[in-house]
Amino acid sequence: MAQYQLYELCKNHNIYLYKNILTNKMHVSDKEKIILYHGSKKKGLIGNIAPISREKCDFGRGFYMETNPLQPLTLICNEDRPVFYTLELDSTNLNILTVDTSIEWAMLIAYHRGYMDSVKGTPIYEKYAHLLNGYDVVVGDIADDRMYVELTRFFEGTLTDAALINCLSALDPGKQFVAMTEKACENIHVLKEEILSQLELSMLKDMSIERRRTGLDKTREIELRYRREGRYFDEIIGGDSTHG
Repeated sequence: MAQYQLYELCKNHNIYLYKNILTNKMHVSDKEKIILYHGSKKKGLIGNIAPISREKCDFGRGFYMETNPLQPLTLICNEDRPVFYTLELDSTNLNILTVDTSIEWAMLIAYHRGYMDSVKGTPIYEKYAHLLNGYDVVVGDIADDRMYVELTRFFEGTLTDAALINCLSALDPGKQFVAMTEKACENIHVLKEEILSQLELSMLKDMSIERRRTGLDKTREIELRYRREGRYFDEIIGGDSTHG
């Protein structure tokens, strides 16, 4: 109870302790053994790590990990008993694709989330359907809850590609690593498993709200600045599907 009272007192005086959580959970990677983070909403990891997420995730079915602990922590903070993992990925002998911060990233997500189903069989659809073939791991920007609002607007035709990519650069959500094969999953080792305290969860909920509010302020300005630049999603898939 004393910890909660201290936390509320700090909040009332605009003193935020969010960074303490992240500092305690950050670890340093080396060249081949990469430190990553994963959040489990309920029971934690059961059995061996496997590429068995929902199929309609950013890069398809896989095992998702992030370079910054903040993303998985804020993703799971509203659950009753979430579990947070610090992991090590040994990248030795893995075939890894890094997707640049560009329209390629957005189009790959569009394919995997079903927004390109209307152009099945076209060259642009086939390109993204097979782009990840042969890779064990794909690395790309995270489409967090702040960024997914902008992605949805892009897919629905109210935001241009120029505005979308500039929003992504401004928000800087961090990178996600997706292990897509059994080989990649076998190279992942659990370094630490933590059940988050109620105080940590309260702090993370406040942090999530603040990040979302800050993100909205940034993206509104960018949306206005780039509203007449770039192309819309239907122009991209229509143009490519028509002209091959």
